[in-house]
Amino acid sequence: MTSVNADLHDRARQALAAFGLPAQEPELLKFRENAVFKVRLRDRQTAALRLHRPGYHSRAALQSELLWMEDLRRNGIAVPQPIATDGGDLLVQIAGEESQYADLIGWVAGQQIGETGRPLRHSEREIERIYRSVGGVMAEMHNAADRWAIPTGFIRPAWDKDGLVGENPLWDRFWDCLRVPTGDRHFLARLRFDLQERIDTLGSLDYGLIHADLVRENVLVDGDNVALIDFDDCGYGYRLFDIATALLRNRHEPHYDALKDALIEGYRERRPLDDGALNNLPLFLLLRSVTYVGWAAARLDLPDASDRLSRYIKDVRELAVALKSEG
Repeated sequence: MTSVNADLHDRARQALAAFGLPAQEPELLKFRENAVFKVRLRDRQTAALRLHRPGYHSRAALQSELLWMEDLRRNGIAVPQPIATDGGDLLVQIAGEESQYADLIGWVAGQQIGETGRPLRHSEREIERIYRSVGGVMAEMHNAADRWAIPTGFIRPAWDKDGLVGENPLWDRFWDCLRVPTGDRHFLARLRFDLQERIDTLGSLDYGLIHADLVRENVLVDGDNVALIDFDDCGYGYRLFDIATALLRNRHEPHYDALKDALIEGYRERRPLDDGALNNLPLFLLLRSVTYVGWAAARLDLPDASDRLSRYIKDVRELAVALKSEG
């Protein structure tokens, strides 16, 4: 075990003790934005322990994420169940050089739709069935968010004009990475101003709480049931941003058109989405795409950072051409 992993496991054990769980060796499942461990509750049920990245979200923002998840569950939407300490706290703070928070959430049944960068293994009919369900659950999530009486002190980031293409976007300055070739930086800088102008002309598009990261890995399927996980980036934003996020990584799938139509049909069965609003989907695919450039630019320590940047910029250029052709 590396020193980094050993430290993570030490912190995880501290968190488990704070939640009053039995002594155990937590199983590290994922370490990217957060460190996620598989753990065992007192009743021997499985749960997920998340060690949040220090400094990424405030305590109030993390608490707000969990409160929204609780409300979604009350509305019958399959998301992880936040689990409190015996004292009723949804978050515990871990002592260390840098303050870190941990939470405990119930295990969710199902399999990921797929993994980014790997072709979907489902047949066209299965893809249509799955993504029609995804569209329906997404719409119900947005419906529930609009009904919710948001509590005082609720704080989540905004995927609005400033959060996407402002001076300091939520996922970093995508046009300002020195690792990116000069020509690409100039292209991205010009594109940023074009996107700002386009957002200014959007008018009254549907806006409210969104998941903001409905990629394949964050949608679990169990038969006809669909569950949504990983609300780490949830916040306020255009509802089309959720739709674009669910579609973006599927653009090169052989059954993409059927997938997209099924997602939109499923959404429209539960929530209005008129053609005028949907005409803005190419813009939101591009907006989603530029955020990934910023994400990679802020993580140059990743071993494949250069490859990611090249791939993401290629996607941005393709989507910028597609948007321009739409007028």
